[in-house]
Amino acid sequence: MTEKLKVYGDSRSGNCYKIQMLCAELAIPYDWQEVDILAGETRTPQFLAMNPNGKIPLLALPDGHYLPESNAILCYLADGHELSGRDRFGRAQILQWLFFEQYSHEPNIATSRFIIRYLGNPVERKPDLDNKRKGGYAALNVMEKQLLNNAYMAGVNFSIADIALFAYTHVAHEGGFDLADYPAIRAWIRNISRRPRFVAMAKV
Repeated sequence: MTEKLKVYGDSRSGNCYKIQMLCAELAIPYDWQEVDILAGETRTPQFLAMNPNGKIPLLALPDGHYLPESNAILCYLADGHELSGRDRFGRAQILQWLFFEQYSHEPNIATSRFIIRYLGNPVERKPDLDNKRKGGYAALNVMEKQLLNNAYMAGVNFSIADIALFAYTHVAHEGGFDLADYPAIRAWIRNISRRPRFVAMAKV
């Protein structure tokens, strides 16, 4: 992909960080537009014209199209590359983990981090955090079991499934989750962090 892309995102967001990770891995050039969701910048008429759902990340393509949803963007950017699977079944396995990330992992681990880091851990949100503990640890247990027998989430090869799950797992402690009892996950995090083109999440 040689044409310059533009990504609208929040540097604190794991969903936005996924796009930064993949672009670094594939050496895809792009322009970054910082968006402050707490200031309502995703709810302006201008932004809603690009994404009626009012969420980031949002990928702006040179041809005028806009693509929201982090995992859809991963699939688009990695299309035709082995990071999106080497065969039909491999692609389906990767999609399996992308769906798992959005349905079982992100709603618990990422949302807990949002309450603590973005909102300042208000007392009135403690019941929400408590309710997300069970689901968050259940998702981590599934990941740990998978990684005990596999180098990466979809098997022996690094893929966009790893990028999708790494984004919020490696900062799970910011949402109150302790990874001490997850040695396979911690080894997986170290391995990904050592990749030649790895880019760390911005410290904001």
